[in-house]
Amino acid sequence: MDITEKFKQKAKTLGKTIVLPEGTEPRTVKASSILSKEGYVKVILVGNEDDIKKVAAKENADISGVQIIDPVKSDKLQSYASAFYEMRKSKGVTEEQALETMKDSIYYGTMMVQKGDADGLVSGAEHSTGDTVRPSLQIIKTKPGISIVSGYFLMIVPDCEFGDNGMFIFADSGLVPDPNPEELAAIAISSAQTAKILCDMDPVVAMLSFSTKGSATHPLIDKVIQATKIAQEKAPDLKLDGELQLDAAIVESISMKKAPGNKVAGKANVLIFPDLNSGNIAYKLVERLAKAHALGPLLQGLNKPVNDLSRGCSVDDIVNVAVITAIQSNM
Repeated sequence: MDITEKFKQKAKTLGKTIVLPEGTEPRTVKASSILSKEGYVKVILVGNEDDIKKVAAKENADISGVQIIDPVKSDKLQSYASAFYEMRKSKGVTEEQALETMKDSIYYGTMMVQKGDADGLVSGAEHSTGDTVRPSLQIIKTKPGISIVSGYFLMIVPDCEFGDNGMFIFADSGLVPDPNPEELAAIAISSAQTAKILCDMDPVVAMLSFSTKGSATHPLIDKVIQATKIAQEKAPDLKLDGELQLDAAIVESISMKKAPGNKVAGKANVLIFPDLNSGNIAYKLVERLAKAHALGPLLQGLNKPVNDLSRGCSVDDIVNVAVITAIQSNM
């Protein structure tokens, strides 16, 4: 059984409710049908009911088991708007603006998660990352002690002896362009939590660079060294070290030469990249050349789970991300 099937079977036991705010997007409607019929999660589609049913009919998707909520007609619209006003009035938001904002499907769905009326949200099939993430930052906010929301990929590399039998967390590979040392440390700690709770991995975290333990000097390396120290201070029990080159991080024979005796070198399964350039290039390179399965980008660091999709996503991608979101909500 591969990891996605394991996730699906686990999600079935949880009975979580996932809101899909892009209610009239055809792939989303088809995914909602699969999620409901297979019993992976309970699904809420947000949008105009007539429009959603027209799309379902056109796509031959059975959504009889899917709940549909139209924010404009919802009896919770006013209470959600009042809650949003209280959250944002210090930023200049008026009560009228709060009411209009809550009519937006993503904002409404995000407030559902915050208020416990849903367990998680998945969006992005037709909206930008900013459209998905912005409401969650305004409403749900980050976990205590975590300063930043970041994006990670779960990479499953076939026939691979490295990592956790070919399984890795790559971060940040999808969201933060140039994290400072404090942010990079937060990304590392979040990624270790993700590896442990979502994937049942014993996280071994490598802070990656083009240097291994002083083999080169440069301000770019200094950032990684600083981030390593911050992460070690904040999470002293975590198996985490840096700065490490990729080969020293995952290949034991090379680690013995470049970083002998290091507790992380040669054993890493959580790879923290110094910036989005390197993280994004790395995941795409491994996905294409090693024919790896790349699940993501998934979000971490929020108080409650929200996940972003690529606008080029497939129906299966939406199903898989919704399932992972359900598991995240149980973390």
